[in-house]
Amino acid sequence: MKILVINSGSSSLKFQLIANGRNPIQLAKGHIDGIGMEKTKFTFSAENKNIGLKIKIKNHEQAFNYAIETLLKSEVISSKSEIDAIGHRVVHGGEKYTEPIKIGVKVIKEIEKLSELAPLHNPHNLKGILACKNILKNKPQVAVFDTAFHSTLPEYAYLYGLPFKWYEKYGVRKYGFHGTSHKYVTKQAQKLLKKKAVKIVSCHLGNGSSITASQSGKSIDTSMGFTPLEGIIMGTRSGSIDPAIVFHMQEKLKLDTDKIDEILNNESGLLGLSGISSDMRKIYEKSLKGDKMALLTIEVLSYQCAKFIGSYAAALNGLDAVIFTGGLGQKAFYVRQQACDRLSHLGLKLNKKKNEKCEEIISEKRSKVKVFVIPTNEEIIIASETQKVLK
Repeated sequence: MKILVINSGSSSLKFQLIANGRNPIQLAKGHIDGIGMEKTKFTFSAENKNIGLKIKIKNHEQAFNYAIETLLKSEVISSKSEIDAIGHRVVHGGEKYTEPIKIGVKVIKEIEKLSELAPLHNPHNLKGILACKNILKNKPQVAVFDTAFHSTLPEYAYLYGLPFKWYEKYGVRKYGFHGTSHKYVTKQAQKLLKKKAVKIVSCHLGNGSSITASQSGKSIDTSMGFTPLEGIIMGTRSGSIDPAIVFHMQEKLKLDTDKIDEILNNESGLLGLSGISSDMRKIYEKSLKGDKMALLTIEVLSYQCAKFIGSYAAALNGLDAVIFTGGLGQKAFYVRQQACDRLSHLGLKLNKKKNEKCEEIISEKRSKVKVFVIPTNEEIIIASETQKVLK
């Protein structure tokens, strides 16, 4: 079964064609970035075929058309009929969608309604769905929700100390995100540990970052909350702060709510704190030259990671393994080192050389807590879930 996996963003379209079977095979992948802008960057790779060029793409439907044309021209498929189904990453499923679901008119309307909870994500996910509906008219489509993995959170973990009516009437609660990524790496860790009944903390660190505690493969708590703004410091997002800071700075700087939202989501985090960049690689380069703010920013992120891992060890009443994934999580050995150094009381011992080489297992053999570096593969999960739904 050939499944086209789509991840549609505000100005981007990522896609992968996967031959799904006992051992899924990635046939091709592509990324169209800068939709609706003056120049759009297009990258594509398949067996014996690599493309990198600048084009102009007006909208998501045109982007999807371009993706299909490229799959045909590169002879990855000989006709559209070879695509059996489309699996979509949809960020927010709310409490309604705790499992993947086949997309129909009703589901499209519900995803649109849920845009109120994820205005930066769901509307753009929907653009990808509608583009596919127009171009591959009779092909089944499946929505796989980022929030679904966290639907197993207990009430005491997802409720806030706010009027309960806000939850009942407006759905104000912790939902959690990056669920597909956490699910994939947790499954991989279970395989490496050769058992399912394990207590794991997975750290997805990138421009957006979240940390999840799972028991026997089920999420029991996670750092992102009602929105992806909560939790640890991220590329440009503040992470958790004292909410009174918002009112204080609104008064001091005479800011409206839109500007505050812009600052918290796009001008804070690693960028705001360091004053250097949202990219940890650039911050690390500066730290090697002794830049005070670069060194401090790395320490803040490492400290917050350790704090969440430690608190989740308490929530799990024990800890078998820690996973690092995502662009930053997989490469920033210095963040992993500083974070893990604070967790020696749990019996966690990092192997410095293995950590610097970013090997799969970076803990010492005698470490009571195993530490893994596992590249995430959300597309494999989406393809697998799509096939399950259709079968």
